[in-house]
Amino acid sequence: MNDNSENNEVEYIVPGVRKPLPPEKLDALRREILELKKRHNAVILAHNYQVPEIQDIADYVGDSLGLSQQAAMTEADVIAFCGVHFMAETAKILNPSKTVVLPDDNAGCTLEEACPAFELEEFQKANPNFYTISYINSSADVKALSDVICTSGNAVKIVEAAPKDKDLLFVPDENLGAWVMERTGRPMTLWKGNCYVHVEFTNSKLNELKAKHPGAPLIAHPECMKGVRDMADDVCSTEKMISYCKESPADTIIIATESGIIHRLKKICPDKTFVPAPASQCNCSECKYMKMNTLEKLLACLKNMEPSVELPAEIMERARRPIEKMLEISR
Repeated sequence: MNDNSENNEVEYIVPGVRKPLPPEKLDALRREILELKKRHNAVILAHNYQVPEIQDIADYVGDSLGLSQQAAMTEADVIAFCGVHFMAETAKILNPSKTVVLPDDNAGCTLEEACPAFELEEFQKANPNFYTISYINSSADVKALSDVICTSGNAVKIVEAAPKDKDLLFVPDENLGAWVMERTGRPMTLWKGNCYVHVEFTNSKLNELKAKHPGAPLIAHPECMKGVRDMADDVCSTEKMISYCKESPADTIIIATESGIIHRLKKICPDKTFVPAPASQCNCSECKYMKMNTLEKLLACLKNMEPSVELPAEIMERARRPIEKMLEISR
């Protein structure tokens, strides 16, 4: 559970998008959100990449696997999902009778967009022996076409559990898929998709950063390009990054993933310095979709119970099976 910090300082500002909230407004928003949460018997789930003030008010902050597990076991009547659209869809699939709302319905994902369901269905027809492993960063329609779902935290385990007599098709992240192939030795057909944030990290920028921080370990998300993964001290999901930083003796650590995770790392390891890896075109590493969610939008969605996630019953039923298979394998 998140500790619901009472710190009124908003340290995370998205250039050109929003200004820091005055402490009195921040307090007022928090109070109203918590009142509505209690009134509606709601739970607030937030991804590690969300802005700090959302992380601080959430009941649970974590990666896609942890959020899926929390969504599967919640007794709340309403799930307010602070993340991107496919994450809220996953919560709805696991809780078809519950209300699932998200602060901004336009919070999408380049990985989800990279794999339209109709294209996947046509591709699958080329090989009836395909066993489709879909990264959770995909639409409900794609999940419904899948044999099993994976996250970056359990992808290796999911692939190792795949039937040996099947031809594996991994969608939609080719970088995560390539990393899993390296770890497991299982050949797979990889869909050509990627996360626009993680592919912006480059060896040259990271070498400059390592020169400025000699001895600092570099940890990278598996959605990064192979050159970045190869130079990293460890490649791991965001949740594994948390445990790595807690256990590492290093006082400075370079983080090659979306920079929203730095807030949680600072709270857990206040005596350490975390250096976000810069993208190739700028000194930032922010996902514009993750940063669409704000406290004001969270308040509005709890007030109005919208935007809400609605999916066809047949899609939810088909998509739930591969998600539940993932959760079973991940226990």
